[in-house]
Amino acid sequence: MKNKQSYSSKTIENRFEIFRVIVAIGISLLVALLLIMFASKQPLNALKWFLAGPIMTMRNFGNVLELFIPLTFGGLSIAVMFQCNQFNMAAEGSFFLGGLGAAMIAVGVKMPSVIHAVVALLAGALFGVVLCLIPAILKVKWKANEVVSSLMLNYIALFFGSYILQYMLMDPDAGYIASHSFPKSARLAVIIPKTGVHMGIFIAIVMVVLTYLFLYRTKWGYAIRITGQNENFAKYSGIGVGSTIILSQIAGGALAGMGGATQVLGMYTRFSWVSLPGYGFDGIIISILAKNNPKFIPLAAFFLAYLRVGADIMSRRSDVAPEVVSIIQAIIVVLIAGKMFLDTYKHKMIVKNSQRQVKEEA
Repeated sequence: MKNKQSYSSKTIENRFEIFRVIVAIGISLLVALLLIMFASKQPLNALKWFLAGPIMTMRNFGNVLELFIPLTFGGLSIAVMFQCNQFNMAAEGSFFLGGLGAAMIAVGVKMPSVIHAVVALLAGALFGVVLCLIPAILKVKWKANEVVSSLMLNYIALFFGSYILQYMLMDPDAGYIASHSFPKSARLAVIIPKTGVHMGIFIAIVMVVLTYLFLYRTKWGYAIRITGQNENFAKYSGIGVGSTIILSQIAGGALAGMGGATQVLGMYTRFSWVSLPGYGFDGIIISILAKNNPKFIPLAAFFLAYLRVGADIMSRRSDVAPEVVSIIQAIIVVLIAGKMFLDTYKHKMIVKNSQRQVKEEA
C-alpha cells in the first residue's frame, strides 16, 4: 500500500516554488521593516500606516483595487509571453497604445452604451497586438533579439501616441494636453461608491480565467508552454515554433492593450497620458511573483498593489519615503530569479521522497 507521504518529484518542485516565493517575500518585508525602524523617528507609526493603512478606510482599500486592475493585465500579458520563453518588453508600449486606441474609438465614434465600451476595449486590444507582433516577426524571420527591438518600440509607441493625441485628439479647451471628454456610453461604470473601482475589475478576473484555460486547456497553450521549455523538442515534436512564438506575442499584446483600454475608460474622463504608464514593466514583477502562472497573477497583483498603496499612505502620514517599496520589489526579484536560492533544500526533499518510495516498494 502506497504511503500518503510520498509525492512525485514534480509535486515537490511545485510546492517548493510556492515556498520559495513566500520566503522571498518574507525576507524582503523583514528588510523593509528594519529600514523603517532605522529611518523613521516614529517607526511604529510608520509601520502602522504601511501595513494597515490600505484597509483602514474604504477609500484606501478602493485605491488598492484600482491599482490591482492594471497590474493584473500587465502580469497576464508578460506571463503568456514568458511561458513561451519570449522576453518581449513591448507590453509597456502596448498598454499605452491600448489606452490610445480606446480613446480614439470613445471620442471619434458614436455608439449605444455597452456596445461602445466593448468596441473601444477591442480596439485597445488590437492596438496592443500590432505593437507586440513586430518584435515577434523580427525574431522569427531574422532572429532579431526581441528584448532590444521591443524596448525601442516602446518609445516609438510613446512618440507616435503623443503625436496622435496632440494633433488629432486634443481638446484645445481642456487647459492641458488631453483628448476630448469620453461620452458616458464608452466609460466603464464605477461599482463601489466613493472610490474609483470600476467594471474593469470583473473584466480582469474574466481574463485571468480565460488566460489560464488558454494556456493549460488548449492545444495552442500546450504548444506555447512546450516551446518555452524546449524549443528544439517542440520543433521535433511537430509544433510550429515560429507560429507559436507569434501566437504568444499576439495573446500578450492583446492582454496588455486591453489593460490599457480598461484603465483609460475606467479611471479617466479623457486620454491624457504623455508618458508610458509603467504597468507593462510592473507586469514583469507580477509574472515573476506568480511563476508565470495565470491563476497566481491576481494574488501577486493584489500584493504589489497593497504594498504600493501602503507605502504611499506611509509617506504622507510619517517621515518615511515611499521608495521603500522599490527595495522590497528588488529583493523579491533577486531572490526568486536566483536559481540557487534554497535549491539545496529542494534537492534534499526530493532525495528523501525518493528514498521513502524505494522503501515502500521494497
